[in-house]
Amino acid sequence: MTSLASEPTTRADGGAPGTLARQERVEFRTEPSRYRHWRLTFDGSIATITMDVDEHGGLVPGYELKLNSYDLGVDIELYDAVQRLRFEHPEVRAVVITGGKEKVFCAGANIRMLAASPHWWKVNFCKFTNETRNGIEDASANSGQTYLAALNGTASGGGYELALACEHIMLVDDRSSMVSLPELPLLGVLPGTGGLTRVVDKRHVRRDLADYFATKAEGVGGRKAVAWRLVDEAVPRTAWAETVAARAAELAARSDRPADARGIELTPLAKTRTDDHIGYRYVSADLDRGRGVVEITLLGPDGDAPADLAGLHAQGADFWTLALTRELDDLILDLRTNEIELGTWIIRTRGDAARVLGHDALLLENSGDWLAREIVLYLKRTLKRLDVTSRSIIALIEPGSCFAGSLLETALAADRSFHLAGVFEEIDPDADPAAIVLGPMNFGPLPMGNDLTRLATRFHGDPEGLAAVRDAQGRPLQAEEAERLGLVTFAPDDIDWDEEVRIAVEERASFSPDALTGMEANYRFAGPETIETKIFGRLSAWQNWIFNRPNASGPDGALRKFGTGQRAAFDSKRV
Repeated sequence: MTSLASEPTTRADGGAPGTLARQERVEFRTEPSRYRHWRLTFDGSIATITMDVDEHGGLVPGYELKLNSYDLGVDIELYDAVQRLRFEHPEVRAVVITGGKEKVFCAGANIRMLAASPHWWKVNFCKFTNETRNGIEDASANSGQTYLAALNGTASGGGYELALACEHIMLVDDRSSMVSLPELPLLGVLPGTGGLTRVVDKRHVRRDLADYFATKAEGVGGRKAVAWRLVDEAVPRTAWAETVAARAAELAARSDRPADARGIELTPLAKTRTDDHIGYRYVSADLDRGRGVVEITLLGPDGDAPADLAGLHAQGADFWTLALTRELDDLILDLRTNEIELGTWIIRTRGDAARVLGHDALLLENSGDWLAREIVLYLKRTLKRLDVTSRSIIALIEPGSCFAGSLLETALAADRSFHLAGVFEEIDPDADPAAIVLGPMNFGPLPMGNDLTRLATRFHGDPEGLAAVRDAQGRPLQAEEAERLGLVTFAPDDIDWDEEVRIAVEERASFSPDALTGMEANYRFAGPETIETKIFGRLSAWQNWIFNRPNASGPDGALRKFGTGQRAAFDSKRV
């Protein structure tokens, strides 16, 4: 597997940067000068992202990215571009996504890549592309950067799913350009990036028409695509450029983004990566391969929050909340992609809870400011990424912790939490007992994919319990009270602490990882369904299962036979 490193990654054996000790790892850090597959251009309040995939730029050898098909490397660049538009270009109010090749917008995920990839790679690839599409929708809904898909040619499979993430879809009307979801008839699988859900739940395509559409490999175009709500408008090629420009201007006019604001640079993340450690400024992870565990530590701020909004803007990417969020985001992606056998993540924090709450307060008191808003939205998306990660998460609340406000959300996201009652008598008998503190960040700004806060999800169907927790806001809660309120799972003293934590971790490692993933995904999302929970739920269940079935991935399955001229051999039994 080739590395996509934008900054040097350190070898465990002290060798030269750029090579790795164990195996080549995927690197998620990049920036526009390194893009191989996308171009960013700007015209006042409108940005254009042009997809022009380098056929020979696959992340892994063995396939060509023809017809603007994509792999994980292509999507890593798109994710970076979307992030930079939000933070570095506050003047941008509308974003046009279009294709850079003749008569094709995007052919979707590369089939050769999917056919050759192991099962876990396919599922993680789909999960990341889903999260990137969700980020596009979040920008349109909450950031005043509305996305417009300008389909200059056919959009198939994942290419149409990318368009579905945009607020407005335009298709060139030239009698040959179509939109399609051909995965079922051609590949024996489902669209992997939310296509089926968005067609009916977002575009409101009638069920019977959606059924026909998803079984018609060649797709639908022109007036029929508009009539069926698959696209918003079909535009003749002769009027294409001016119509796209006019529509983008209309979308830009709706935005509340400041026209004269200066963006902040998302400076390169400083990262040290060895075989058993990943380190940043505020986030670190120790990789214990023997136990199958990652021990993650999140550091609180090393100083008080700036006195005012000007100070926040002056700090830019160094502002603690943004810096930590970027580091945590990168760590989650690194571990999910490169460390698939480390199935349990233990999360600790260390620092001053008051400083965490101070940074939270500065952001929330200035929620009308574009940068403050973007930082909170980014934290929300990163915590959502944690929620949908198929790893067991255990939070350990110990003396010196700073699980408060925004950092408390990581403990609320955990499958279990242990809060030490008292102190470690033999280590530091004079330490202050560990406490957690609820703040305004825990009661609205950081919802999960189900559109509920983690507290509302935790106390689903228990309004009295949620009200009691709300009344405790702002007070340091030690173990006994936190356990009584239902905010932590267990509160052992220092005599039982090591044994209880050890048993929990070892027990987790003894279970089936597949069963754990299914159990965790079910329990984490109590309450109402949303488009987001449906997409991830169906990805975790149906697509995961279908990808593994012989009808799709077996030697005679559709993924293997695609492009060979041979028909797939299907086992006709319905399961």
